[in-house]
Amino acid sequence: MIYLDYNATAPLRDAAFAAMTEVLRAPSNPSSVHRDGRLARRRVEDARETLAAALNAPSAGVIFTSGGTEANNLALTAFPGRRILASAVEHPSILKGKIDAVVPVDRHGVIDLVALDEMLSADKSPALLALMLANNETGVIEPVAEAAALAHRYGAFVHVDAMQAFGKIPVDMAALGADSLSVAAHKIGGPQGIGALVLADSDADLQPLLVGGGQERRHRAGTENVAGIVGFGAAVADLGDVTAEGARLANLRDRIEKAALDELHGVTIFSRKVGRLPNTTCLALPGVPSQTILMALDLAGFAISAGSACSSGKLSPSPVLAAMGETTLATAAIRISLGWGTTEADVESFIGQFVTIAQRLIREHKAA
Repeated sequence: MIYLDYNATAPLRDAAFAAMTEVLRAPSNPSSVHRDGRLARRRVEDARETLAAALNAPSAGVIFTSGGTEANNLALTAFPGRRILASAVEHPSILKGKIDAVVPVDRHGVIDLVALDEMLSADKSPALLALMLANNETGVIEPVAEAAALAHRYGAFVHVDAMQAFGKIPVDMAALGADSLSVAAHKIGGPQGIGALVLADSDADLQPLLVGGGQERRHRAGTENVAGIVGFGAAVADLGDVTAEGARLANLRDRIEKAALDELHGVTIFSRKVGRLPNTTCLALPGVPSQTILMALDLAGFAISAGSACSSGKLSPSPVLAAMGETTLATAAIRISLGWGTTEADVESFIGQFVTIAQRLIREHKAA
């Protein structure tokens, strides 16, 4: 099986696997004061510092969580009393929270900053803006720095879901102007079940979701997942030159898109005219439901997805594409996402099979 679904989850990096294996059998409770506990604490803090350095964020502001969903949930509930605005293309872990207003996007999936300005100026009460850095389905990179500067003029707090962006493009929390930022290890080749909410102000007084012990500076109770945290830190350290890797993946992504445009009449590539993640393409074949092409490619030995992995098992239209005004194609989109283990041979093999299968399916649906 050739795996091309990195936006859903990336295969575990060798460095992360090795680091986790070293600590899995250790009696690792970082709250213990004996030698084993102190060693566990040091490992957790080393990973915290590694992640913070990669994000240009304060290490004391890193709160380890069970994953990206918890990090987003914590961000929305940590500062009660603020009305919450979220873009129309946010992840379900944001949009299914207690959102007070949804900020529209344009036909490319980019947030409407004029609409955001109007919404913030119409109600001067304390607000929180939730805006993802890059969309998980289309790969669209949002103008976070501009939105944050606008929001801050109204005294709003800005939370950035950077889960899809981190590891694929440089992510500088300070440059973005984010007050909080969420990341997940499994998106970059770390283990599943570990993520982080990062605070620009490490002394912020936030309301925790989980109460109990004083772990994570009393921000998140529960014994730390030491192996997961260590694996996360190792995956971050293994990222290398993100810009160079992005250029490599963009070249492979562009080959897939060129083949689709050259060989498949009527194909639509979403958000192609705006900035996107270098590893992601989201496209639709005329008249071919996403599940049909997904299953055909699976049988041929290729793992891709139909939009978000959180909803790709459902037949409902993509809410991201619907928010972009794509009513007829919202059930036909597929997402191909590349990553650290993707090779040129993988992509060339995929292109050959994809074009052949897609041409057959288009013919069949025209004849039906």
